[in-house]
Amino acid sequence: MNRRSLFASLLAVPLLAAAGPSPTGPQPELPKEELVIVTHDGVRHFFHVEMALSMDQQVTGLMFRPDVPADGGMLFDWGVPRTSQMWMRNTISSLDMLFINPDGTIRSIAEHTVPQSLAVIDSRGPVRATLELAAGTAERLDIRVGDKVQQRIFADAP
Repeated sequence: MNRRSLFASLLAVPLLAAAGPSPTGPQPELPKEELVIVTHDGVRHFFHVEMALSMDQQVTGLMFRPDVPADGGMLFDWGVPRTSQMWMRNTISSLDMLFINPDGTIRSIAEHTVPQSLAVIDSRGPVRATLELAAGTAERLDIRVGDKVQQRIFADAP
């Protein structure tokens, strides 16, 4: 880890802690919207994802949830492109994290994240959103960097 990454990771923890008290249980299910991932071979995969829009919703995310449905997940809309730094604190099920550019292309993927880990999972550049899916989804559906996510927040929503 270079000095810049280390510095960014140290900043991420205080920023989340400053958002308010630490959650002690799962948040109520958030409103869901349709999302489509179009893979490199043209296959369309449909999901109904919870929309994490507010700071409180984003800080809690999928913490304490025992599982994530195969066709579900959570989309963190950052509003504007920015570096996304996630962690698995209080998250008890492994996830795949897709970091998505403003045009809907997948910038990077973190597969099979480690439950309860405080390690920072970085988008490796500015993204518009982060999508959390059940662990193994990217491999099972052959989702790759460069594939396209279609949802209303991206430039080419269906």
